[in-house]
Amino acid sequence: MCLLGRQDMATGSTPKTGKALDPKTVRRLAQNREAARKSRLRKKAYIQQLESSKLKLAQMEQDVQRARSQGLFLGGGPGANTSSGAAMFDVGYARWLDDHGRRMAELQGALHSHLPDGDLRAIVDDTLTHHDELFQLKVVAAKSDVSHLINGAWTTPAERCFLWMGGFRPSDLLKTLLPQLDPLTEQQVVGICNLQRSSQEAEEALSQGLEQLHQSLADTMAGGSLIDDINMSFMGQMALALGKLANLEGFVIQADNLRQQALHQMHRILTVRQAARCFLAIGCWWQMKAIVER
Repeated sequence: MCLLGRQDMATGSTPKTGKALDPKTVRRLAQNREAARKSRLRKKAYIQQLESSKLKLAQMEQDVQRARSQGLFLGGGPGANTSSGAAMFDVGYARWLDDHGRRMAELQGALHSHLPDGDLRAIVDDTLTHHDELFQLKVVAAKSDVSHLINGAWTTPAERCFLWMGGFRPSDLLKTLLPQLDPLTEQQVVGICNLQRSSQEAEEALSQGLEQLHQSLADTMAGGSLIDDINMSFMGQMALALGKLANLEGFVIQADNLRQQALHQMHRILTVRQAARCFLAIGCWWQMKAIVER
């Protein structure tokens, strides 16, 4: 039966009637088989991805528990008031920093050895992807404990002086990078200056929105009316305040989107060797962080 079915599909005839199928039907059946095959492959890949994610999550949870027992989180020893979301981010960020240091060493070695542009581009693209992973890590953290990103407990005291909505200001970074990328063409200079200006405008808009949110939050907490049931009044105000505070997550995610877009735009504007120097310059920030922490 199995051999007969295979022969029928190959010849384009049906097992019941033996009549040859028209080319359109044969083509449609072939397309259906191919679609089913791809669907099975996608399902298999999805299951493998889920299994991999479960293993990574289990490993991260073990790291969190180990770090907590050793009092490694910023802000205290065992029993410190650290949420699980903040703890997960701290562990993930520490891993990211370690990996980032290795990637910067690889990138610097590739530049010094005058690696061909094609090989260097693969390393540069991988470095950009690595930064994207940090932004994704911060999205998860923002949704679980946005205050941890805002207060900068995961950064050094020096970094906190320049912290803006859980990270760096894109316009400040661009201003710092520009002198280190010479020689630039006139078109590149114009592109970077336009990017810096648009980033600054977006930063100002987000800052104004955040200020309005803070004011609205303060007004909500101060605007409760005096009623007989004071507890109910307080709970109502807190519910309104928490609802508005949830908007803080959106501001941090938008700020990170702005940072991510700036990196991708620079990657497009620069040549591959300029982009490599750009990422090395950005990497100096995390190298300085490591020095401060020592």
